[in-house]
Amino acid sequence: MKSPLLSHPGAVPAEGVDEGVAAHYGDLFREQRALADGTGFVDLSHRGVVTVTGEDRLSWLHLLLTQHVSDLPAGQATEALILSAHGHIEHALYLVDDGETVWAHVEPGTQDALIAYLESMKFFYRVEVADRTAEFAVVHLPAGSIAEVPDGIAVRETPYGRDLFLPRADLESYAEKAGPPAGILAHEALRVEQHRPRLGFETDHRTIPHELGWIGSAVHLQKGCYRGQETVARVQNLGKPPRRLVFLHLDGSEVHLPAPGTEIRLADDEPDGRKIGFITTSVRHHELGPVALALVKRNVPVDARLLAGETAAAQEAVVEP
Repeated sequence: MKSPLLSHPGAVPAEGVDEGVAAHYGDLFREQRALADGTGFVDLSHRGVVTVTGEDRLSWLHLLLTQHVSDLPAGQATEALILSAHGHIEHALYLVDDGETVWAHVEPGTQDALIAYLESMKFFYRVEVADRTAEFAVVHLPAGSIAEVPDGIAVRETPYGRDLFLPRADLESYAEKAGPPAGILAHEALRVEQHRPRLGFETDHRTIPHELGWIGSAVHLQKGCYRGQETVARVQNLGKPPRRLVFLHLDGSEVHLPAPGTEIRLADDEPDGRKIGFITTSVRHHELGPVALALVKRNVPVDARLLAGETAAAQEAVVEP
């Protein structure tokens, strides 16, 4: 979905999976500072929007998701995953129930596969699943924002701000009242600072929830059976994940950021030393400078000096070894 806000003065289109919204509006650091101060908004209208209605919606989703949602109070935001039979992450959903409908936003372009899976699991349950992406746009208001929220729309209230499920036809008019726009790059910089993983960025085909710190926030350990639960329980009770998420402070003298996928090795090894991990997301932060999230082998010492490509990096543990 291409956002009408790309016609806003200064808008520079994003690329890759975030194509369709603005990367920035001319001043990346100003936009980051505005969000950190609780002003402005982020256009996330390229994200998929999926709804589930029907009286069995919560009990049914409870059987499929990693999160405990059977008794989810109306208006309470949560997040959840769908795993493969081997426990690998396939989908990430950001949910809220408004008392009649479960609203979820998901990564751009993943809604079709998600809906196909949900439809295949309906059986005799009284539920209806719908793709609402063409009708509703996600808008993010940062924590502390005093921007007006229209009446009658679904809202996810989280520690990081509010996600609005806004009628797509109202997006332009709402943007005129919501304060200065911030691009997806500013939103991503704050996400990295907050150590929050993102599907398709911090995940690959074999990622399990423990590696990214999604236990608790998206995976409930005291709920009934769901696909992939055996892997979650085994790692939780008997072992450790093979990799762990880390936050990296990168050498600020480098002109270019190491791109996602850049190999990480120990700085004390030879130049052709073994790969111990890779960059997942790298950003320039308005206060911290160049920083990144990365996946490394679990047994890498927390105080080890690292190289991301040719860029020196110091790590902070997000997931403990």
